[in-house]
Amino acid sequence: MVYSAHTSVVREEMLRAIGVQDIEELYVDVPAGKINAPINLPAPLSEPELIAEIRRISAQSADVLTHPAFLGAGAYNHFVPAAIRFIQQRGEFQTAYTPYQPELSQGTLQAIYELQTLVCELTGMEVTNAGMYDGSTSVAEAALMATVINRRKRIVVSDALHPHSIDVLRTYADGHKIEVIATPDPLATDLSDVAAVIVQQPDFFGRIADLRGAAEKIHAAGALFILVYYPIALGLLKSPGEYDADIAVGEGQPLGSGVNFGGPYNGLMSCKNQYVRSMPGRIVGQTKDTKGQRGYVLTLQTREQHIRREKATSNICTNSALIALGSTVYMCLMGKAGLKRVAELSYNRAHYLAEQVAKIPGYKLHFDAPFFNEFVVEAPIAPADLNKRLWDEAGIIGGYDVSDRVPNGWLLCATEMTTRAQIEQLVSLLQRYAEEK
Repeated sequence: MVYSAHTSVVREEMLRAIGVQDIEELYVDVPAGKINAPINLPAPLSEPELIAEIRRISAQSADVLTHPAFLGAGAYNHFVPAAIRFIQQRGEFQTAYTPYQPELSQGTLQAIYELQTLVCELTGMEVTNAGMYDGSTSVAEAALMATVINRRKRIVVSDALHPHSIDVLRTYADGHKIEVIATPDPLATDLSDVAAVIVQQPDFFGRIADLRGAAEKIHAAGALFILVYYPIALGLLKSPGEYDADIAVGEGQPLGSGVNFGGPYNGLMSCKNQYVRSMPGRIVGQTKDTKGQRGYVLTLQTREQHIRREKATSNICTNSALIALGSTVYMCLMGKAGLKRVAELSYNRAHYLAEQVAKIPGYKLHFDAPFFNEFVVEAPIAPADLNKRLWDEAGIIGGYDVSDRVPNGWLLCATEMTTRAQIEQLVSLLQRYAEEK
């Protein structure tokens, strides 16, 4: 294949077609100095020098496996079995061909099919796709899916939905002229012309809501019920299917993926069977070949859907396949009993942490509500200052600063990876800081 650059004649034809005289006029809106601006890059390095520099930078990074961590807020430090990384690094998965060519990618297709099956069992839903980019895009795609199903242009969300998910949802909605209403009590809102109501369980602050009767009220208004879940919490809490959710979405990171500085992650999406043809992304089905042997293939959607952008239900046409594979392996390794045990440990250690922190003078729990493994504390010291001091003095990764929502609000988290010794170390330091204050 020979690559041919645009000729001057071709460039002039394109400029005339869009109504400008020259390249300078085409870029007239770009601020001065931004085109071909100099880039401040260091001098080139040899391979040994580059490796040494990368190792130097890596040594400065915080590793939650070696530092006590009380940070959650959507990304959680759960144990990742060694078998997951081993399987992910196998050549047939790392170099697998696109699933659009099933004859070349049966291993990847089977892994995705197993993921779909496992997530259906986890959530109590009827259909699951191969995954979205992450939890936030899953929320936004679910909202778009709801507007396609019932042809309404308003979405009501709980303001306790993760703020990043709300931001992504608003970005998606803006291009589709969809109104997004964030409110403390979505069920108290007029739902007569609403496409969907989105609720997170547990919510961003870790609280567990009583969602009994929510689906009935939402469905009575002709809207869809979208439930955002934390997969580990389903080891203890009711599943989206038990709440009669129409669409269930979540962040797959806790299922076999490290925190990884924020990504790559894996969004999860499930729905009722009646809505499957409006579901975005890939869906893998099981079939038989001409010899009667079991095989796997993408189903219900064609590749052309994702190419013909104006006719597509979504422009997400891939998934985080290696991360999804990790989630599949994790759920297979843990099983129902293992997942329940991880949930119990996370719940118990978070509640022990909350009890100990609440005893410190000046600290109190902000919400009087059940919670899973996160909770908000009102601290006597600014959370940003607390986090800096904890890191500088003890190498402790503190909680998430939510003081924009709660005065001196500090969102603390514990998982099965949080030890009693780490909790007691944190509490001891907080007591000392309170006394010094």
